[in-house]
Amino acid sequence: MSGLRAGFAVVVTAGALALVGGGSTAFAAGEAPGAPGGGSSWATGNKTAMGTATASAAKVWFTAAAGVTTEVFYPRADVPDVQDMQYIVSDGATFVDLERDATNHAVSMPDENALEYTITNTAKSGRYRLTNTYVTDPARSTLLIRTRFQSLDGGAYRLYVLYNPSLAGGAGGDTGAWDAGNGALVASDTQTLFGAPLSVASALKASVGFLAHSTGYSGTSSDGYQDIAADRVLSNQYDTASSGGNIVQTAQLPIGTDTTFTLALGFAADRNGAAATANASLASGFTTVESGYRSGWNSYLAGLSAAPASVSSDALRRRTYKVAVMALHAGEDKTFPGANVASLATPWGDAVDGGALSDGYHRVWSRDLYQQATALIAAGDTAQATRMTRWLWDRQQVTAWTQGDGIWYGPGSFPRYSPVSGIAGATPQQLGCCEQLDQDAFPIVLASMLGLTDAATWNKVRLTADHIVAIGPDTPSERWEEQPGRSPSTIAAEIAGLVCAGDIARRNGDTASASRYESTADSWRSQLDGWTLTTTGYFGDHRYYERIEHDTNPNDTFARGFEDGTWWERDIVDGGFLDLVRLGVRGAGYGPVVDSLGELDAVDKVSTPNGDMWHRYNHDSYGESQSDGSGWPSGHGSRTGRLWPLLTGERGEYELTAGHPAAGYLQTMANAGNDGYLIPEQAWDRAGQFGFTFGEATGSASPLNWAEAQYVRLAQSLDAGHTVETPAVVLTRYAGH
Repeated sequence: MSGLRAGFAVVVTAGALALVGGGSTAFAAGEAPGAPGGGSSWATGNKTAMGTATASAAKVWFTAAAGVTTEVFYPRADVPDVQDMQYIVSDGATFVDLERDATNHAVSMPDENALEYTITNTAKSGRYRLTNTYVTDPARSTLLIRTRFQSLDGGAYRLYVLYNPSLAGGAGGDTGAWDAGNGALVASDTQTLFGAPLSVASALKASVGFLAHSTGYSGTSSDGYQDIAADRVLSNQYDTASSGGNIVQTAQLPIGTDTTFTLALGFAADRNGAAATANASLASGFTTVESGYRSGWNSYLAGLSAAPASVSSDALRRRTYKVAVMALHAGEDKTFPGANVASLATPWGDAVDGGALSDGYHRVWSRDLYQQATALIAAGDTAQATRMTRWLWDRQQVTAWTQGDGIWYGPGSFPRYSPVSGIAGATPQQLGCCEQLDQDAFPIVLASMLGLTDAATWNKVRLTADHIVAIGPDTPSERWEEQPGRSPSTIAAEIAGLVCAGDIARRNGDTASASRYESTADSWRSQLDGWTLTTTGYFGDHRYYERIEHDTNPNDTFARGFEDGTWWERDIVDGGFLDLVRLGVRGAGYGPVVDSLGELDAVDKVSTPNGDMWHRYNHDSYGESQSDGSGWPSGHGSRTGRLWPLLTGERGEYELTAGHPAAGYLQTMANAGNDGYLIPEQAWDRAGQFGFTFGEATGSASPLNWAEAQYVRLAQSLDAGHTVETPAVVLTRYAGH
């Protein structure tokens, strides 16, 4: 990659443009017309690049997809401020290209020990190439993009940057202007998001300056892209867009046939601060910032356990492992340490309204935090895992009746999810619906695994354990967040949580509580098969674990409604029962578990070119439309959930525990990753449809940090010879039976 460094190409001055690219015909036009502009959306969830500096001062996260910049987050990992940013290329006479659509994209990592990405976009026409390298400044909240523009045919071209802000979580109230003193396009908005006003401003600058600039409203005559598309040049220059709306900012860059420059997108609470941030990062220079960015990530990885032998001998598996660990570290918020978002993506974001803050996956689920924390423990980062566990107990546990989205959460529960700041200040909608008892249990398991058994933690654990005993084993919703009842996976978590709570209780001298928790766990374990193991199911030999049971009779004809119809619950199959083994509640050779594998594979498994993967369950509708492949919010009634690579990892852990070969499952997960080595939530489940690739990412969410965590755990488990996240106290109590 050395040929892409900043000094490789000549940086031309504006005075040379008459020979190679032409000047601008823009003129000052004052206030932009067209407020508030057209509608907006977020970007596809299939991110091929993402990152942030390891330093806590750098409160900015970037993502990229389809070759261009997508959501950028500031000052928290749950506040997106950018829809997208990309280049426009034109010859000024015959064509206008939008970078995302007119180029073929190649993604690479200059250093596999850092979350630094280079995206090379080559025009489908063969005319030009754009090479963009992404870092954030470790010292401040700036995204820096070093761009090299090359004319491949010797032609003279014009290059514009098109910036689409969605500040403070949405595009509904942005305003913008040209800051002549700083030579920057600035924008700002203030929204009340988490119980208090949040002001966010951005400043876009270039190391080579801008020849022309405009701020306007998306989809109107003042939209820079619409302007350029109309006559191949930026004909109008609007200095301000002062009415709140969906603004876009456009600027022309001075280029020759081979030009390298740096874009700086700085953030702060106000415009002056954002401009100062961008100026300071540009003054430091890309090379210096890049060196600091890499150094932070290199040091982080060096402080962890070495990459396991299961990945070290293969470049794809090794890079996927390192990226997975870094993704888990990058997902941690820097204002509220320990709060890891599920993903920096909005699933199918290009079909989601961008006018206001969307929950997306930039929220904190207790279950996802547990998955990530156990992976970090396995990788050698117990410090972050401890922060995560402390955050759960300090910021997300409900201690008094709290309103969620259409429901109330009782003391001792955990909400469906929350912002990174926890439940304080969150709206009912931001806490979601509904309670999931595995999410109540997993923080207890984490506390036990990390030895957090002090008196203060015990008091919090006791509140939650008492709550589980009081309302379990039925859960208002299971791990797929859809159905109430008795779920094998949820009950496995409840049992593990209660056994761990019993251990913590004994360490604090409360033997009465310990006995109550343990006896409840034992009772539920002994009754689980009677509650959830059908012997009259439709599939196979008719004997297998249901996905979920509404009461206590798995052989009745109770019907559950799905988008594609109504089905008896005994005919709905998922792999959640494998959690009984993973959490130490049952052994891998336990008869009902073994008996259920055949039905699981017959119903949910798909053999893809990348290896075997599984659906969550039959009749799952959380996926693209069957009619046109559009994202999940659309196509109601005809949607299909696709394959989840993390389920391949869960199966791998089971096979390892059973003493069977399991390395192939790790390889399948690595194969499912995209060009940025990021593992998706969902992979396409068939050949030749709607432009998707069989066995590779859909538009849902890449990376899903749960999937990244599962990959790390399976890799470490293969080296250890056992499943590394199985709680020792649970395994000891039930002795693998």
